[in-house]
Amino acid sequence: MYNYSDFDESFVRARVAQFSDQVTRRLDGSLTEDEFRPLRLMNGLYLQLHAYMLRVAIPYGTLNPNQMRQLALIADTWDKGYGHFTTRQNIQFNWPKLPDVPAILSALADVEMHAIQTSGNCVRNVTADHFAGAAADEIEDPRPYAELLRQWSTDHPEFQFLPRKFKIAITGSPNDRAVTKAHDIGLRMVRNAAGEPGFEVMVGGGLGRTPMIAFTVRDFLPVADLLPYVEAVLSVYNVLGRRDNKYKARIKITVHETGREEISRMIEERFLETRLQFGGADQVLLDDIRAAFAPPAFRNAPTDGYDAFYKADPSFRAWVDTNLAQHRNDQYAIVTISVKAHGETPGDATSVQMRVMADLAEKYGHNDLRISHEQNVILPHVHKSDLPAVHAALVHAGLGTANIGLISDIIACPGMDYCALATARSIPVAQEIALRFEELKLEHDVGPLKIKISGCINACGHHHVGHIGILGLDRAGVENYQITLGGDGTETASIGEKTGPGFAYDEIVPAIERIIRAYLEIREDASETFLQTYRRVGFAPFKSALYDVEGGRDAA
Repeated sequence: MYNYSDFDESFVRARVAQFSDQVTRRLDGSLTEDEFRPLRLMNGLYLQLHAYMLRVAIPYGTLNPNQMRQLALIADTWDKGYGHFTTRQNIQFNWPKLPDVPAILSALADVEMHAIQTSGNCVRNVTADHFAGAAADEIEDPRPYAELLRQWSTDHPEFQFLPRKFKIAITGSPNDRAVTKAHDIGLRMVRNAAGEPGFEVMVGGGLGRTPMIAFTVRDFLPVADLLPYVEAVLSVYNVLGRRDNKYKARIKITVHETGREEISRMIEERFLETRLQFGGADQVLLDDIRAAFAPPAFRNAPTDGYDAFYKADPSFRAWVDTNLAQHRNDQYAIVTISVKAHGETPGDATSVQMRVMADLAEKYGHNDLRISHEQNVILPHVHKSDLPAVHAALVHAGLGTANIGLISDIIACPGMDYCALATARSIPVAQEIALRFEELKLEHDVGPLKIKISGCINACGHHHVGHIGILGLDRAGVENYQITLGGDGTETASIGEKTGPGFAYDEIVPAIERIIRAYLEIREDASETFLQTYRRVGFAPFKSALYDVEGGRDAA
């Protein structure tokens, strides 16, 4: 992984000192809250319902064991013993006290971490495929490019006050695990006819109150042109983007109002200018960055013990079947650690669990950890002979749930339990759905299914691209949950379709159960997933199952 240069170290330390002075002035009254607000947001500090919240960047979801242990230390020392992993591959601490925040930022700097640009109208944390550098289907590790984008965008003088926040996602695989089409800029690695690697560049995606799927502005962009092209996109947006209405300020609205052909023409025209300005300096830097992402020294050892254990232990076998992915090295596996035990808060990890994951990465995982946008933690490089020991340690720590990709592996925003913007609760709905299907013992029969829950229209829970999406709204002071079906965040991305009238809090879990039972009845066989069934039969059977129930509401 990337290690800080002397410049990085001094830059982050200077920001800590600067913000420490700003906090002091806020506490002594020299700064009003209105004056302090933009300063704290530049350093990832929000004011939530009950307390401040600090959002810490985990660039492209990569961290090492020492960094994970430091997050555990912060949780114990200045918070309530846990942290919350988010859909932006960040971690949030929900209970810091304002006087303690400079100390937290200093502790982060000790392990080459920070909270810079985790808020504000700037380029946010660049996210990436959480299997980067390990996946068998990968063309190239995208993280060097993500790091290049991170360094270029941090404190970029032209792009610190964009019309609105700006999000970039990148994947090194044709199979999209980074939801690239729902980002302001999505980058998906492809090969051209000559076999050379490059990027499909997509612009104008985003969720929230006006969800849109990004459109492709370049089918193939040579990797050497990445920075000048991204700069061209941002330059055009910075000029055209609306600043009179924050709800219409994202680039997706700019694309819609300007037109795809015209904005593509403007980007290409600007690209001809930016390309000349770089002069190859970015490629020299990229070569240095690439060296930091060399593959680990994989060991060559027998896997016989793994095979025998798989056959003998049903619990281990269930975990292997759901939580492992194919590694590019046949002797290794990619382990996804579920931070979604049934009935627990999706994405929350205790300090004890963080230390367990750090220890496992150090002992068995080549000192590498990843955070996924699906709010889980990944050990990307584990030798198969070590998997039984890893599984046993995870089970002991409450992290051994075998549910990755299943109905209880739910994405959920913090909702009204924490967020000042939320209009309904998300966490209890996720917990109750998971517990209900654990009780019914249907989870594995249902198979792959992505439920995503947002507690407000801002869609931090990605509900628009959930196979089943749930949006919590306020209806005359009462929580009301709207359901969407058929969303997809992969390379075949689509926005879910609203089913009709929403459901009260005590109705939403039974409603989800009716959808699932309808799916089990109409699927062709157990190999046909929920999304495949929905795309085959359409909306009508599910709407009928939802609303045509005795004593229920009309299907209007």
